[in-house]
Amino acid sequence: MEALIDKLGSLWPEIVLLMGAVSCLVTGLNHNPLARKLTPWVAALSIGVASLLVAVVPPAGAHPLGFDGLPGFIKLITLGIALLLLGLAAGVPDALLQHRKTESSPIFDAGNSVKGEFYAFFLLSITGVLLTAGATDLVWLFLALELVSLPTYIMIAVTRDTKLAQESAVKYFFLGAMSAAVFLYGFALIYGATGYTEFDAIRSLVAETGPTPLLIVGVILSVLGLCFKVAAVPMHVYAADVYQGAATPVTAFLAFVPKTAGFVGLMLILGLVGWPLPPVLVAMLAVIAVLTMTLGNVLAAVQSNLKRMLAYSSIAQTGYLTLGLIAGPVAGAAVSLGEGVAPVTQPTGNGLAAILFYLPAYGLATIAGFAILAALWVDRGENPDPDDDEAQTFDAVSGLWHRHPFLAALLVVSMLSLVGLPPLAGFIGKVMLGTSIAQAGLIPLLIVLVINSAISAAYYLRVVIVCFFGDDAEATHVRPTPLRFAAAMVAAVGALALGGYAGAPLAQSAHEAVRGHAVANETPAVADASE
Repeated sequence: MEALIDKLGSLWPEIVLLMGAVSCLVTGLNHNPLARKLTPWVAALSIGVASLLVAVVPPAGAHPLGFDGLPGFIKLITLGIALLLLGLAAGVPDALLQHRKTESSPIFDAGNSVKGEFYAFFLLSITGVLLTAGATDLVWLFLALELVSLPTYIMIAVTRDTKLAQESAVKYFFLGAMSAAVFLYGFALIYGATGYTEFDAIRSLVAETGPTPLLIVGVILSVLGLCFKVAAVPMHVYAADVYQGAATPVTAFLAFVPKTAGFVGLMLILGLVGWPLPPVLVAMLAVIAVLTMTLGNVLAAVQSNLKRMLAYSSIAQTGYLTLGLIAGPVAGAAVSLGEGVAPVTQPTGNGLAAILFYLPAYGLATIAGFAILAALWVDRGENPDPDDDEAQTFDAVSGLWHRHPFLAALLVVSMLSLVGLPPLAGFIGKVMLGTSIAQAGLIPLLIVLVINSAISAAYYLRVVIVCFFGDDAEATHVRPTPLRFAAAMVAAVGALALGGYAGAPLAQSAHEAVRGHAVANETPAVADASE
């Protein structure tokens, strides 16, 4: 009971977000128009207060898998990115045709307004990521992962006046339901193999007896199910259609939030077995990583729709991140400099630390790119669907440098960071991933990573070339959306900063967040040196 009370006492950030979600429903459906206008600011206030609470509320205790700093790290990173995503998403419900008709009517019809629901679902999904980071048993982890996904189905369907959005939401829902069934069955097999749902009990049993075949099968199914959350092969097929169909700010949300929750879930599930992973899991993850990054990059290179290109790019990025799961936290956990000298930690040799660094680096670059697309609109003339004016093609950003050099510069920073060029955050992230794979002795995977990074340069640099040297797209205009401009600027500056001096503290914090698991699995000699 005392442990449960301590656990609940560490959930104040999540409680604040839940209270904020309810408040958004109240203000968004209020008959007072001033209250309705305050809804996005209520959401922003909730995220801000939750961030402060993460910094001041002590953790519930030692993490059962040794990831003591993981919950706090993921919560702060997620809430910081969530503020940028909120700035990007602000105004999405206001652009809907039914919402405009309702607001212009003398009598407010709450049934035709989705403002309250949109921001409430936004906060609920963010809450799911925070709960995932703090999960300490299988039941908690399953419910948290589903809380991440369920609100996104609605966010996709109701935030764009096109049938394509509804079709995308249906595809996402049914594939999400199938993936949930797969990883829930995997959880059931893990429980059947161990008799426990608590992480500490499962890990202790595995440490004593070793992983049984039934446990390995359960972990394999769990990983395959979670591949949907991160858009990895073979659960990747929804990504392009859903990214294209959703409103651009919602697409940016999908690119970061479910992926973050998915990789945290994968780290926890694989942590039950411990690193170095059994050969069958290494082989499976290696195949998933190679197929995911190669398929994603090749298909992205042939796209003419920018949102579909970024969807396949997101798939490729998942392949890179999967390499960190293979390396794990053991490689480079501590290096002894001699007797009587404190060991030096190497965050660049830690695969899980590389994932934790790469996630915000990828999130910042992606938000900057999508924010620029969301800030543009295209006059389609006699298009029979005039409400669908999103900028989605290369033509929409053609010659952007000549008309809006500031926006073009931000878009270039986004693309170059996704490529992984110095001095941007994406470069540091790929160096950390590559170093962890090299120290784990998996040189063939490192070669595949380098080759795929070269392939990705073809389509990312294509965007840069079109921005600078393409013909002016006279039909493309800029929306007066200061919050989206601010989100793009902050994200681009963040991508630059993390590629410089600001990247070192974040990399070290990422290493410390997962180092406890590495120390617990080190040889006695190294473990003694780490104390």
